[in-house]
Amino acid sequence: MKRKPTLVHLPDLQAVACPCGIARRAFEQQDDFPGTVHLTEITENAQTHYHREHTEVYVILDCQPDAAMELDGKLHPVRPNSAILIPTGVRHRAVGRMTAIIICSPHFDPNDEFFD
Repeated sequence: MKRKPTLVHLPDLQAVACPCGIARRAFEQQDDFPGTVHLTEITENAQTHYHREHTEVYVILDCQPDAAMELDGKLHPVRPNSAILIPTGVRHRAVGRMTAIIICSPHFDPNDEFFD
């Protein structure tokens, strides 16, 4: 059976609250894709969290000049077009307002968000 491509316009997807701000998640039900893609509007009050099962890649589309990613307590400056690979177990949060594409593998599961 030939697979068909799936096209979504991320801003049109339903917005859901997340520890970072607001996410719009694509491909959650795609059995032939091993993850999800999130368009995330990150707010100044993003919460530090980690995942036991998920690996994430943040691709920064737009951000404030002083934006950073906090990874295991250390701040790393970011700018548009930065990409950050976040392995399982790494405590992380975005610092400052930004818009990011987050690629999550395997498929996103809200039960895999942990807070200290």
